[in-house]
Amino acid sequence: MKTIAIDFETANEQRGSACSVGLAWIEDGRVVRVEERLIRPRDMRFSSFNIAVHGIRPEHVEDAGEFPEVMDEFIDDFAGATMIAHNAAFDFSVWRACLDLYRQSYPDLSYLCSVKMAKSVWPHLTSHRLNVLAAHLGLTFQHHNAAQDAAICAEATLAMARAVGAAHAHDIAARIGMTIGRLYAGGYSACTLRKR
Repeated sequence: MKTIAIDFETANEQRGSACSVGLAWIEDGRVVRVEERLIRPRDMRFSSFNIAVHGIRPEHVEDAGEFPEVMDEFIDDFAGATMIAHNAAFDFSVWRACLDLYRQSYPDLSYLCSVKMAKSVWPHLTSHRLNVLAAHLGLTFQHHNAAQDAAICAEATLAMARAVGAAHAHDIAARIGMTIGRLYAGGYSACTLRKR
């Protein structure tokens, strides 16, 4: 069961403007690898709002690869994996928009949204933002650093799996009534959670 948490940061309000990706691999109930790659957006327009959020500027990415080159490094990891993102609707729309921009086909994988899972598993929390979950779990991190966001997403997912008695992250979905999202060559289906 390959499980990888993913997080994107964008240069501006356009979903196809990924400027950083963070990945955290889960194996045997723990985070075993964390990677970050800067991405040079095709349109090098960085908004001041986005820079204020993540601190990435045009000069940081001018020597980085563009989206296809960066993501191709991990193509074998993604094949058949269960991916997890904190607010998957955002991160997977960034992934799809970038693939569409470069006219690339979607990888075949399933995905979970850790925000939706956290709302179900920890309904008592006042917020389910990543920094709130980190505090709840006693973890510190640099918010909006893609690698650290992915790592906290992975750690939160492991904690949720333990909380619901799931052997793997993938099994959380069945325990809480979540429909697993899918990305596939012809398109995608969203990750959804039944209303209680």
